[in-house]
Amino acid sequence: MSMSEEPRIAKRGPVTVVSLGPQYENLDEAALERVQKTLLQVAADATPPLVVIDLSHTTFFGSSFIEILFRMWNRLNQRNGRFAISGLTDYCREVLEVARLNELWRLFDSAEQAAAELERSSEPLEGS
Repeated sequence: MSMSEEPRIAKRGPVTVVSLGPQYENLDEAALERVQKTLLQVAADATPPLVVIDLSHTTFFGSSFIEILFRMWNRLNQRNGRFAISGLTDYCREVLEVARLNELWRLFDSAEQAAAELERSSEPLEGS
């Protein structure tokens, strides 16, 4: 596996942004192994625990990826962190909305918007 296959991790101010590139257009089982390792590590290590997942290049994911997002969200919650998703295609946004996960997770059109909002509202979520 080349390094270009790994999700890209960058900082935007205090926010850690994980971008899934074009090779993650379809999050199949092989891709999920790489993504899971990266996302769970970021959730454990990001300081401060403010994380955006940029899915601008992803056109399909299923329940296995949603499970990974839940695990990541739980790790961040345990650290009083915040989590947002950006760049969703219409299909991917609809999957999350049908499952009502848009009520649990913040969804943004761009990683820049998501990072700016997490930075502005970086207090821990109440009731979490």
